[in-house]
Formats: sequence, C-alpha cells, structure tokens
Amino acid sequence: MKKSSNAVDLLILKAGDDDELRKRLLARPKETIEQELGVTMAEDHEIHVHEETAVATHIVLPPRNRYTREEREEARTGASSLAFLRKTMYDPAPPLRPPGDGEGRVPVRDAGAGVLAEACRECVRRGLDFLESTIDEQGAWHCIRFNVADPKVPRHFERPPFISAFCVLALESCREAKARSICAATRAYLADTVEYPGFWRYYRHLPQDLDSTTLCALVIDTHPWILLGRNIPRMLANRDREGRFMTWMLEGDEPDVVSRFRIEADPVVNANVIAYLGDCPETRDAQRWLEALISDGDLKDASKWYPDEIAICYAVARAVKRVTPALDRLRPVLADRVLGLADEEGGYGNVLQTAQAVSTLCDAECLGRIDVKRPLRRILSAQREDGSWPELLAFGDQTLKFGAVGQIGHGSEAVTTAFCIEALERLAAFLRT
Repeated sequence: MKKSSNAVDLLILKAGDDDELRKRLLARPKETIEQELGVTMAEDHEIHVHEETAVATHIVLPPRNRYTREEREEARTGASSLAFLRKTMYDPAPPLRPPGDGEGRVPVRDAGAGVLAEACRECVRRGLDFLESTIDEQGAWHCIRFNVADPKVPRHFERPPFISAFCVLALESCREAKARSICAATRAYLADTVEYPGFWRYYRHLPQDLDSTTLCALVIDTHPWILLGRNIPRMLANRDREGRFMTWMLEGDEPDVVSRFRIEADPVVNANVIAYLGDCPETRDAQRWLEALISDGDLKDASKWYPDEIAICYAVARAVKRVTPALDRLRPVLADRVLGLADEEGGYGNVLQTAQAVSTLCDAECLGRIDVKRPLRRILSAQREDGSWPELLAFGDQTLKFGAVGQIGHGSEAVTTAFCIEALERLAAFLRT
C-alpha cells in the first residue's frame, strides 16, 4: 500500500473549489474522507473538520505526551540504570523448556496432499489454543530477553509493542476465528501504545525507532494518524545522505543511549519502511540499496538486530509482496538465497528458520521449487503437546561482534508459534492447489 503524506492537503485543496464537498466535510467528516480517499478508518476514532474564516482562526494542539516530564527525564539516563530497565519487564522469566518431539504424529512421507493439509489445520488450531493462553488481557504478546552468550544470566519477560506487531503480522495470514480474535485484541493494544503522530519505541528508555514504528503501523493501518500519513514527514527526514532510512529517531530531548552499538542502515528496517511507505520517489534509493545487498552483498554482517540470512530475506520478501510490482525482480534472487541455505535434508536450521524460509519462498512465489514435505515434517514434528513450538532466538545479536551489549537475544515460544502457524497456513494452501 502506497502511503501519502499530502492526502489531506489535496482534499483541502479540492474542497476550496467544491462547495458541496466542503459542506460534506463539515457535516460528515469521517464518512466523507473515507469516500473521497477510498479508505476505511478505525471505528473508535473521531474526525473533526474545522473551517477558518476571516474572523476565526483555529490552532490545533497535539495530544499530551503519554509520559510525564519526570518520566522522560528518568528515561534519558536509562542506559546506565538497570532499575529503570527492569520497570519495563517482568522478572523473572521461566527457564528454557526442551524442544518437543512430535515425530511420527503424522506420516508425512507417505501421506497425500489432503491428509497433510488437514494435519496443518489441526496443528494450527492447537497452536492458536496455546497463543490464546499466552496473550495478556490487553492484547500484548510477551517475549523473553536473555543473554545469548551466558545462559546463567537471569531471563526476563518483556512486552514492547514491537513484539506484538512482529507476531501479528505473521498471524494475519491465518483465517481461523481464534486468530482473528487475537489479532483484533493486539490491534487495540498497539493503538493504545502509539505516540503522536504515529511512532512507537521498543523500550521507554530508548528513542522511537523505525523498526517498531513500521511494523506497528502495518498492523493498525486503519488508524487515522497512520492512514493519513501523519508520521511520514518525520520518517522521510530520518534518511542518511544515500537515502537509506536510519533506525533511531533522535530528536529534541529523546534519549541518545544507542550510539555505542548503532548500525543505522539496517536492511530489515529499510525493508519494513519500504513495506509501509510503498514504492514512491522517497523510497527508491533505499530500494536500490536493498536490491544490491540482496543480489550481491554478504548478508551475514548486514544486520545488527536480525541474527541470520533467512530472517533478513523474510523481511525483504514481505516488502516485495507489499510493493509489487516494484521489487518483483527480487523474487527469484530471494528464492535462490534461501534455497542455497538448505541442508541435505531440505531443512533451514532450527524450526523458526525453517518456518521463515517457507514464508519467504511463498512471498517470492517460489514455494514450488522445493519438496514441501521436508519443511512440513520439520515443523509438525517440533510442535509440543500443548500446541507450542520451542523458544528460539528471533532477533538480537548472536555474533557478539558488538561486545557485551550485543549479547542480548529475544524470543519466546509464542513468537516461534506465530511464525510456524504462518508457515503451516502457506503450506496448507499450497497443498490444496
């Protein structure tokens, strides 16, 4: 979907010459804007249109900051204050559970397509039952923050908006009623955590960032701030000289606590921005950079935040699908990248990587290039009796090349489960064709 930051300006310009449109905007603003722009806004958000005259001027005040001055000042020193960081977490998290072993539950090798598709459906439903038990009453997803290098370091629960958006974007491919219910609850949670004019941050003691912002915005794209492009001017101002989008929004009194381990031009973050903004002149430089990196570059050291090539390809494939046909030429390149990472048994590392590889190939329209029974067997056999899949590193640095700060990893059973459900939905659809 291509975003427009000047849609409202164009509508106002049109109303200047169209008295009937002007009357409708004043009488029924939300309905009229939806009709004129061909969009549907969130039902629980009001729209007001005011008309200035020669003797009446309107000044619009932005919403109050959701954090007090004291909280913002405390956040500025958050990098050196573990006490503040712990306020954003639940302490402690449970120990890592051993992986499941569902081998033999479904005889994948000899089963027909219909049987396998039904097996996918049953595993999806069991996975949704597990997810329903883990999402909190506000619709937030939980993740676990852990030390990749030292398992003795205490594990902590966390629930930044990014996690919820990260998982729901995967779960949106599932049409089960329970999945739709979970997604609806999470959208409400994300709408409640947005900061004007449409930005999010991972932790309160970190600046707003474009990774969290773009994923959350993709999930609640009917929110008027998002739909009308209120956040776009600041996003476009956050590019480097090469036109690539920088991760952190460092402005005004925002805390600058990320400089020691900052890598600005992250391929996943740029892919997410492109997925949100769409194909437009302002994203062309980032598109060209991303295309060159995927086609010819070394992805192993390309991202600070995403630990492997499959995770990077997954995000890029999502962008390719959303901005088609602008990046369609990357589909076979992405497929070749992913296929080159397969082992002798057709696997792609752990079950999370396998699930993301399946979804990448699906978005690249190249799922037919593999024997789908191989990744299907891997995903089905890894599901536990309670419907979950094991906790694995979903994002965070596992190379330790950034020192002690870079040893932090993030993942959870719920995160892995969301991506496995997404992959099973894609595999089931492929088997039915």
